Amino acid sequence: MMMAELIDQTDFRHRLSALGVTIHSDASPMCAARLAARCHQAQGVEGLDALVRELMGKRDVMLPCVREAIEAHLIPVLGNSPGSH
Repeated sequence: MMMAELIDQTDFRHRLSALGVTIHSDASPMCAARLAARCHQAQGVEGLDALVRELMGKRDVMLPCVREAIEAHLIPVLGNSPGSH
């Protein structure tokens, strides 16, 4: 039996941190997404668009709180950013 790894709030924070977004270890998914969106608007976050596309392609293994944070804060910002599709 194969076990899928869930995309939880810790994984979400780590992935955003790997892109250079400074996030406290206890930040909620909403807070992490809001910080990433602000950082992207201020200076751009290279790889954020690709990360969001990857994560949204894995909705079946993503916790609802992470999906809601992405939909509330990151998709709107990325949809309005230069070079977005």
